[in-house]
Amino acid sequence: MKISPQLTDEAVLKELGGRLAGARIEHNLTQAALAEKAGVSKRTVERLESGEVATQLSVFLRVCRALGLLERFETLLPEPVPGPMAQLKQAGRKRQRATGKKAGPDKTKKWTWGEPV
Repeated sequence: MKISPQLTDEAVLKELGGRLAGARIEHNLTQAALAEKAGVSKRTVERLESGEVATQLSVFLRVCRALGLLERFETLLPEPVPGPMAQLKQAGRKRQRATGKKAGPDKTKKWTWGEPV
């Protein structure tokens, strides 16, 4: 959906949230991993992606609308487009979640009796 001045604030927030979710999935991050990386709670990421109304962001959107800057969000966070290989791999299906990073082998030294902890 194209972001335009005719959309309500709620519709713009929902669209931006969906685009944030798409960008997160394209970076192969879970909501928890993104929250940790951004220094926010997982619930905050969930709220942003769902487009739940946030007072500060709603005010920001109103100011941008008043200044005629709302269309610039289109370049700030464009709709995610998978590459040609990803399109073939997905066979028309939309990717729904990120796999996250797999834990590597534990490289800590094994503790033995008699050693200090």
